[in-house]
Amino acid sequence: MSPGYSVAGCRTEYLVDPLGLDTPHPRLSWRLEAEERGFEQSAYHVLVASSEEKLARDIGDLWDSGMVPSTAMAHIEYAGLPLQSECAYYWKTRVRDREGNISAWSTTAQWTMGLLKRGEWRSRWIGRRPEPSMEGSLQPCPFFRKVFTTRGPIKRALVHATALGVYELYVNGVRIGGYFAPGWTDYEKRVQVQTYDITDSVREGDNVFGAVLGDGWYAGTVGFLGRHVYGKRPLFLLQASIEYEDGRRERVTTDGSWRTSDGPIRYSDMIKGECYDARLELTGWNEAGYDDSGWAAPEVRSGYNGMLTAALEPPIRILEERKPVSIRRTEAGTFIFDMGQNMVGWTEIAVTGKPGGRIVVSHAEMLNPDGTLYLDNLRQAVQQDCYICRGTGEVERYEPHFTFHGFRYVELIGFEGEADLDTITGKVVHSDTPVTGTLETSDDMINRLYRNIVWGQRGNFLSVPTDCPQRDERLGWTGDAQIFARTASYNMDVSRFFTKYMLDIADCQQASGAFTDVAPDAGWIRHKMWNDRLNWFAPDNSGWGDAGVIIPWTLYTMYGDTRILSTHYEAMQRWMAYLEGTTDGLVRPGYANYADWLSIGENTPNEVLATAYFAYDALLMSRIAAILGHDEDSGSYGALHEKIAAAFRGAFVAQDGTIYGDTQTVYVLALSFGLLTETLRDSAISRLVGKIRANGDRLTTGFLGVGYLLPALTDHGRADIAYSLLKQEQFPSWMYSIRHGATTIWERWDGWTEEKGFQTPGMNSFNHYSLGSVGEWMYRYMAGIEADPDAPGFARTIIRPHPGGGLQYVRAAYESLYGEIRVSWHREGERFRLEVTIPPGTKAKVVVPGRLVEIDGVRLGAAEAKVKGCEKLSEGDAGELYGIGSGTYLFVSVLPAEAAFMTRQGESE
Repeated sequence: MSPGYSVAGCRTEYLVDPLGLDTPHPRLSWRLEAEERGFEQSAYHVLVASSEEKLARDIGDLWDSGMVPSTAMAHIEYAGLPLQSECAYYWKTRVRDREGNISAWSTTAQWTMGLLKRGEWRSRWIGRRPEPSMEGSLQPCPFFRKVFTTRGPIKRALVHATALGVYELYVNGVRIGGYFAPGWTDYEKRVQVQTYDITDSVREGDNVFGAVLGDGWYAGTVGFLGRHVYGKRPLFLLQASIEYEDGRRERVTTDGSWRTSDGPIRYSDMIKGECYDARLELTGWNEAGYDDSGWAAPEVRSGYNGMLTAALEPPIRILEERKPVSIRRTEAGTFIFDMGQNMVGWTEIAVTGKPGGRIVVSHAEMLNPDGTLYLDNLRQAVQQDCYICRGTGEVERYEPHFTFHGFRYVELIGFEGEADLDTITGKVVHSDTPVTGTLETSDDMINRLYRNIVWGQRGNFLSVPTDCPQRDERLGWTGDAQIFARTASYNMDVSRFFTKYMLDIADCQQASGAFTDVAPDAGWIRHKMWNDRLNWFAPDNSGWGDAGVIIPWTLYTMYGDTRILSTHYEAMQRWMAYLEGTTDGLVRPGYANYADWLSIGENTPNEVLATAYFAYDALLMSRIAAILGHDEDSGSYGALHEKIAAAFRGAFVAQDGTIYGDTQTVYVLALSFGLLTETLRDSAISRLVGKIRANGDRLTTGFLGVGYLLPALTDHGRADIAYSLLKQEQFPSWMYSIRHGATTIWERWDGWTEEKGFQTPGMNSFNHYSLGSVGEWMYRYMAGIEADPDAPGFARTIIRPHPGGGLQYVRAAYESLYGEIRVSWHREGERFRLEVTIPPGTKAKVVVPGRLVEIDGVRLGAAEAKVKGCEKLSEGDAGELYGIGSGTYLFVSVLPAEAAFMTRQGESE
């Protein structure tokens, strides 16, 4: 046993002790804690047992891997006996180092399986019987209750629940689970099931399950696609399994014995808001002893044709509460609160009023010049919640149930008395994707930009990556998601969030092989408006459908997840066959109808975009096939990429290097997707820099170009131009919106300008993450934290910061699967100090700008120096350190003069 290191952080399928898994081979991961540098795991030993008692005795009755020679610490597939429904499994691991020392066993981790077979469901779908007055209108939310009696001490109680719609679940009056469960899927294909351990909530004797259903995405308003996209009324499904200490088992299922009623929630719609009549509250309805004799029997449905699958996405939760920063009384007698931050969620109010008094809470992102709420950009959305008071004279508290809003400003209408800052509380709501990244620089504006990017992600990652949280849209646009996925992966743990979203994309794939523009599809393909509108319906718009390849590749890069590649490999192949079948000599004409969406001042030709993305997909498919061991496919896709690149050059690139369209985006994509020869690359970067300079050091790129703009410049030696774009404060730029008070990323560069005010309200969101894809560059290039594609998931990290922009320091951290990676650089004149921390058991390659002169206090006087934990160290303009083990390292280099540095890095002015 080695006292110098230990195993910690055990996870199953990315989660700590997950419930309700349905994968037959869960993947196990762990981290190492070590006191010394240079530690490396050489082997691991995993035990999986059917009980904690057996595991405590080192008995792996389900799987004993033995000591497996390997440095792997993530995604170790369970390879034991078949797993059974609702069973709990316990595991632990130990590792061996290079010297043969074996660690102590880790603490015990566990997972629990869900219902694995369709036939194990004994429950029926239940709903509230329709009433004539409900047809075509917003409808009251149905309440359900079921009394069940337990007899004897309980060992364990599990409940599996889902809905066609959304639900709140209560056990003996206590709410369990997150919000908007089971999440948004293509309900015609699948619905997710949540599993909860309610052992501590169930008591001996009478118990009550209570549930409230909302229309949600299933029966409510979905974007501008209208209501009842999937069905007319929500339905509920629940099955509980109660295991007694004496071995007896009982089930509680949804069936005709449940009771249902409407209640105080007169309607609750994600787009139209909520109305709550407190006079109709059902006090004690979800507890034992309540008189439900006036309640009705539910409607019972025979079945559901889609799949019931374990929930993949993280639960949606209230993750922050905010108080307003100011309040103003209007001439009309209403109160307008400023939350100080454009946010997503809802408002809780604390009010008093007379019986039947009507209080309306209205939400908006911006204010009009006259100080009123700017509501024009909401289109058909109604960001209002209505509360009808009980009027008991006591303070009444209310927050909505099945709706959410995008807002910074809140107007309280109908409030009697004088409101103050404690009258309302903002609830920040999004999918619970834990923060994994932090970033800080010496520039306050850049720091604000970073915060805006994170807030944009928080506001739009709610079950699916939505395009905006306020107007009547909120759809899962695939193009927006793919361009931002890498940034999102640095900011937060989106491993399961995007794994689930890839199922949405796959569920929407057409018989032709085309991936759709939005996922879940929500009837998009059938929607007449888009079929009739300028033939924008494709459904495979370039940059959007390509998400079906780019997002899996991103997850592989950031998390080392090969399962996401193998799961969707055939779907990706069908997509590639579809793309190739819609070309003319490998040039794709007209399949980019969104073009470089919301570019500013330049229009990139559709066929250039479409062909460039086709080539990029082929390049990624070549790499993916190789990773999966499909060598023949890899060669074919690699050759296809070369052929498409040649076709691209032949169709669009002139002899002088000018690319058809002559926009910033055409050069950025050609450089980023490997479409040019070396000579043409020089011409392209020169032309790109010239266009930026001619435009006053300002960009013109839209959604598709902006994510690659700064990386392309930096990769080709022009980090100086990248920094000038990042720090530009004149329109159009990231900083322009910040100078004018933005606290999130705007949908469009010209969402508001000094000259014109608000852009057309038809499409003008002030919380839209796409243009925030610059965050990827901030992590990968400015800070210099990059995943090595040859050892993905940060098993090996490339540290390569690019100082510039007048920044004196940058501090960044990223919580990888293996632990925290930290980079901190500081510039003092010509001296550059770089501090790097790498998790135990991982390696890094560090590229230090300038001439490396010192490491950890050891001055370098020779071409190579020996430092503990380092395999090789080379001096030179780009000092490279290979093979760092765990620990923190300090490098000091000397930077050349800025002009000389730029000349060495690339084209000089």
